[in-house]
Amino acid sequence: MRKGNKRIAYPDRKKIEEMERAGKKVTEIAEAIGVHKATIYNELRRGGTPYSADVAQKTV
Repeated sequence: MRKGNKRIAYPDRKKIEEMERAGKKVTEIAEAIGVHKATIYNELRRGGTPYSADVAQKTV
């Protein structure tokens, strides 16, 4: 897991989008990105339904 208050970068958002569409669990996505699962839940909420990396990036 990453340390500190780093923001999720666009490439990470694209990876989240791909994994979410593939049906991966939040815990699996969090491990792959290196953040806490709560961060992924927040990111999924930020990106809309269905999750879009582009939508999430515009909100930052």
